[in-house]
Amino acid sequence: MPDARSEHKKVAEAALFVSGHAMSIDELSNLLGIASIGYVKALMGELIEEYKKRDGALEISALGDSYIMGVKGPYMGKVNSIAGAPDITKGALRILAYVGKNGPVMQSDVVKAFGTTVYDYVKELVEKGFISAVRIGRSKKLATTKKFLEYFNISKDELKSISSEALKHAEAGNEQPPQ
Repeated sequence: MPDARSEHKKVAEAALFVSGHAMSIDELSNLLGIASIGYVKALMGELIEEYKKRDGALEISALGDSYIMGVKGPYMGKVNSIAGAPDITKGALRILAYVGKNGPVMQSDVVKAFGTTVYDYVKELVEKGFISAVRIGRSKKLATTKKFLEYFNISKDELKSISSEALKHAEAGNEQPPQ
């Protein structure tokens, strides 16, 4: 008969798989019916390590106090076509890459860099929840959201370390990342 800890890990793993988004430690705690946040964090740490040892195509990552299951980078390019393309236009994706690398950034600065079509792309990205836009004076302060981090399966630290080469590549609209 499986022990309680093993069952808790299986339920957490299943929840991450079916949710399709990052789950907070509080959500996992409530789902498991466990009040001890420390216990749940330890459980998730063990699960992350188990996935690393499996050497498979999937991984569980910590994003602050949330956890997400996703496909490891080397395999993403191979299965991306069947996962469905993001419903983001190419122009909006360029703006999203810029805000992701430089954000938070003023919309007026983005307009200077890319032209007035930015307004439509910003509207699209705000509606889809990838960026937030907070009015400051006559412009807006643009920043990426938690949905952005979850969707692209990156942490805030990873976001800041994106290389200039990768950003230039995204701005050029190339489909494959530089090698």
